[in-house]
Amino acid sequence: MTAARRGLRRLPLNAAALLVLVLSAFPVYWMAVTAFEPTAAIEGADPTFFPLHPTLAHFRTAVRADGFAGYWRNSLVVTLGAVLMALVVALLAAFAVARMRWRGRRAFLLLVFTAQMAPWEALLIPMYIIARDTGMLDRLSMLTLVYFMTTLPFTIVTLRGFLAAIPAELEEAAQVDGCTRPQAFRRVTFPLLAPGLLSTSLFGFITAWNEFAFANTLIIKNQSARTLPVWLSSFSNVFGTDWGATMAASCLFMLPVLAVFLLLQNRVTTGMTAGAVKG
Repeated sequence: MTAARRGLRRLPLNAAALLVLVLSAFPVYWMAVTAFEPTAAIEGADPTFFPLHPTLAHFRTAVRADGFAGYWRNSLVVTLGAVLMALVVALLAAFAVARMRWRGRRAFLLLVFTAQMAPWEALLIPMYIIARDTGMLDRLSMLTLVYFMTTLPFTIVTLRGFLAAIPAELEEAAQVDGCTRPQAFRRVTFPLLAPGLLSTSLFGFITAWNEFAFANTLIIKNQSARTLPVWLSSFSNVFGTDWGATMAASCLFMLPVLAVFLLLQNRVTTGMTAGAVKG
């Protein structure tokens, strides 16, 4: 088959991929355009697909909003705390499932998969009742625990797949050379887990960073304990929505995840493919 014919056969697939790319990227592009447009242009009848008179006024409004720095700190503390706890617990659980044989192992895996598929929004009311009865409402520690629970099943599943793809014989060879089992894991297996750890931590970070429902439900009275997703809703009031400031704040909100993903994209791709094979 000639290269031209192969290219023609792949043309519909490439066109479909291009369409998906445009549909996925256009909302982000429109958000950025709106963030730089003057208010008059945003509220005008005719949309503009490129800011003719770009302005940074909306970004200044977002940065000067009450609690901006505090909400950033809260989001970072809650997200990083949840991801780190999930990595530690999931790594131990994944090692036990991938390397050991014990009674109840399959039932445990089924439970983890079930927890991963469950809609977490269904837990909003139970979590609120638990937080209220234990005095944990309006506390970042409660929000951290909730995010830890929501990211843990995915982290266990992914790390378990990645560990299963690493030959156990490597650890056994290290033990023959004089290493204990923990030393063999730390010196041989753990370095090979770097792509899996990075990919799972990134997706856990995205999940916790973007979460709104639990943050809006569990943090009620203590405004200083709110996170960035809830802060974004502060640009809407009874008089309407400041779309320019909302889009500017959304751009700022997106930057940390985008920067981390661009830095780790090669490792993340490797971790996704490795964690998806061999059960």
